[in-house]
Amino acid sequence: MNRSEHEVCLLLGSNIQPEMNLSRAAALIRERLKVLQVSSVWESRAVGFDGPDFLNAAMLVSTPLSATALKEQILLPLEDQMGRVRCDEKNAPRQIDLDIITFDGRPVDPDLWRYSYRAIPVAEILPGCLSNSGEELAQAAERLARAAALRPRPDVSIRPIRKNGAAS
Repeated sequence: MNRSEHEVCLLLGSNIQPEMNLSRAAALIRERLKVLQVSSVWESRAVGFDGPDFLNAAMLVSTPLSATALKEQILLPLEDQMGRVRCDEKNAPRQIDLDIITFDGRPVDPDLWRYSYRAIPVAEILPGCLSNSGEELAQAAERLARAAALRPRPDVSIRPIRKNGAAS
């Protein structure tokens, strides 16, 4: 990878028409960033409120932008384009939520080791990512999976569709 490029892991989440919105967000990200790897899609209950279940997935991307510029120039405009409405309730249902989880291999989201809906998709891409305490993300994902009602959704993919109709 070019030294001016940064490797960033994004977490995508949706609980309003999530099958459609997760796929749409992934396609829009592909138009703006170089995608290196994607995780499977996972379904989980809403955290912090009683609402529709979420679908989450992770994407590893490459960008010359800083974390702040990536958020301001790409991620927030994409959320707005997709109809994300921000309100006082931090955990309100949403069409899409795009979060920077790691930047150049360093975790920037401390909740990565607390919530299975974050840890499991990201661990598919970055299993050896280390917490401040030295726990590998793959270990945290296994630990969190035992206590969480998370299930894979192989019927939903954020991989691009090839011309023959198969996901790549």
